Amino acid sequence: MLAYAVKLTVLPQNVAAADLEDLRAEGFSDRDILDICEVTSYYAYANRIADGLGVQLESWLPPD
Repeated sequence: MLAYAVKLTVLPQNVAAADLEDLRAEGFSDRDILDICEVTSYYAYANRIADGLGVQLESWLPPD
């Protein structure tokens, strides 16, 4: 699951049907895979929006 999430985040153009088959072989249902994809994609989207608009971190969060 994490390898898929990283691949979807870093190299989305390389995600293939075989990646989904690997998840199914590990016991993930199609609904599970949809959830993993949606959560991963949402966070990538939200982070890019925040970065693109120069949103500052909350004061209680440590800087990178």
